[in-house]
Amino acid sequence: MRLSSVPRIQPPKLVEYFGKALPYAMTGLLVVYALRNTPILTGSHGIPELIACAVITLLHLWKRNMLLSTAGGTAVYMLLIQLVF
Repeated sequence: MRLSSVPRIQPPKLVEYFGKALPYAMTGLLVVYALRNTPILTGSHGIPELIACAVITLLHLWKRNMLLSTAGGTAVYMLLIQLVF
């Protein structure tokens, strides 16, 4: 029996919805969790985080690649922390 002859089962609509909505919800939760203790009103704190978030957003809007966006934003943040601030 060949695999191509096996009928494909369609997932339920709720599972399809979760597959589309959950990655964005998880990303939002990670952003809130990562920035929850960032002091934005003292000194230069919060500026590297804000720049890195902007880079992540711009990279994602440009390339639509979550891995590239995350890696690029992390690299920019680490460079800012180590070399600038």
